[in-house]
Amino acid sequence: MKRLFSILVIATIMVTTGLKVNATNKVNDFAPAISYIVQDDETASSDDASEEKVSFHQELKKRFIEGGPIFMGIVLLCLILGLAIAIERIIFLNLSTTNSKKLAQRVEDALNSGGVEAAKDVCRNTKGPVASIYYQGLDRADESLESAEKAVVAYGGVQMGQLEKNVSWVSLFIALAPMLGFMGTVIGMIEAFDRIEAAGDMQPALVAGGIKIALLTTVFGLIVAIILQIFYNYIIAKIDSIVNDMEDASITLIDILVDYKRRK
Repeated sequence: MKRLFSILVIATIMVTTGLKVNATNKVNDFAPAISYIVQDDETASSDDASEEKVSFHQELKKRFIEGGPIFMGIVLLCLILGLAIAIERIIFLNLSTTNSKKLAQRVEDALNSGGVEAAKDVCRNTKGPVASIYYQGLDRADESLESAEKAVVAYGGVQMGQLEKNVSWVSLFIALAPMLGFMGTVIGMIEAFDRIEAAGDMQPALVAGGIKIALLTTVFGLIVAIILQIFYNYIIAKIDSIVNDMEDASITLIDILVDYKRRK
């Protein structure tokens, strides 16, 4: 009985060991195939990612060429000119921005210490429309407060005109780009119907290409208008901020001159 039990135990151990060895061998056999499949998936995904990265500029260039050189070129010219004017205005407006409170304090200190000429020197050495308005008001401060106030108001209008210089061109390009794109679409549709009339048959392949090319001009025109509209809104907001600053500074200058006249 003990011998039979020993034989059964030994047989069980041998069978278990054999199963483990077979399982290990099968896993080892499948490992190269699994790694090959994983490598293929990684290679395919990397190829797809590289195609997506490369395809954006190529697709944009392809669509631009398909739209036609005439209308697409005009729309691109609107974008270039509009951006040039917008960037020039943004630089000018940023340079025209001054700290009006600090300038008013400096002008008041110079006026109390050195008189009108010293205050005019401070304004002469400071850039921006606020300093120019201060200079014109101080230049007529010896006459009367009414003359100084009229000079400030009149020169404020001049400075406002300089701030808004060429901004209307940006709004023109914003309106012109979509209209040019829509005109290209209409002309493309006419050409597509001419092809249908010449062929005498309504074939989708004959019409689809012309309609697709016609719609591309409208898409690029809208893109140009959106880009320029963002710059235009920033410029308008900047001009409004400077104009409000000019109005507050003008009131402050009149108050400074009133106090100066009283002490004098």
